[in-house]
Amino acid sequence: MRGEILGVERRRRWSDEEKLAIVLSVGVNGATVSQVAHRHEIRRQQIYAWRYELRKKGLLTPDDTALFLPVDIALPSGPPEACVPDASSALIEVVLREGRSLRVDARVDAAMLTRLIQAVEAA
Repeated sequence: MRGEILGVERRRRWSDEEKLAIVLSVGVNGATVSQVAHRHEIRRQQIYAWRYELRKKGLLTPDDTALFLPVDIALPSGPPEACVPDASSALIEVVLREGRSLRVDARVDAAMLTRLIQAVEAA
């Protein structure tokens, strides 16, 4: 018996290099997993599976997926002694996605700050 495949075959084969390029394109210029998956006509879960597979093979290290964000630090003007903030009023401003920002006391516990950021980002 003979059969024909009509239309485009949906099952594709991806080389490890292609998978790695797709996985590493997440986050470039703010691209999300959903956007990258849509661009390559695959499901989001496929990217996560490839990420796991590539780590198991040693082709992707945790450092490859690290995301570095730019930080602007404004240097105060004037004499140094005039720029030292009062320890009781020192604030840290953390700028998050979507233009959100948090201003917290400089002495805030790191774990508490992490939970606060996660709560704000989830909203």
